[in-house]
Amino acid sequence: MNAALHQASCVAIGGRALVIEGAPGSGKSSLALALIDRGAALIGDDGVTLESRGDRLFASAPPRITGLLEVRDLGLISFPAVSDLPIALVVRLDPAAERFIDSPEATTLHGMELPLVRLRPDSPNLPIKAELALKTYGLR
Repeated sequence: MNAALHQASCVAIGGRALVIEGAPGSGKSSLALALIDRGAALIGDDGVTLESRGDRLFASAPPRITGLLEVRDLGLISFPAVSDLPIALVVRLDPAAERFIDSPEATTLHGMELPLVRLRPDSPNLPIKAELALKTYGLR
């Protein structure tokens, strides 16, 4: 097993993992919560285990935080969780994100290159943009 811990939140949409990166306090958990409200499933919050298999990278939650999501003002809340899903896209919450992109950037996690889309964390329709980014730029 070739696994590593990555500081990020992660949800599953349509059988694919969406990794949510950003600075502390940028809204990673809030975006995960909004996506769960729209039908996504929790993989991990504030930490995700990455495991490479062949040419894909898979995401799971570390056992100690499986099913837990930090909901600001409420604390740690339990949610049903899924694990071991292929990562399709990395979304990075970035206040300086470009207004328009022609294609995703690339980022390397655990030795694997993945598509990366930067999104402004203060966007009122952030979960919709994250879903569209996955649909448009995510690996199949």
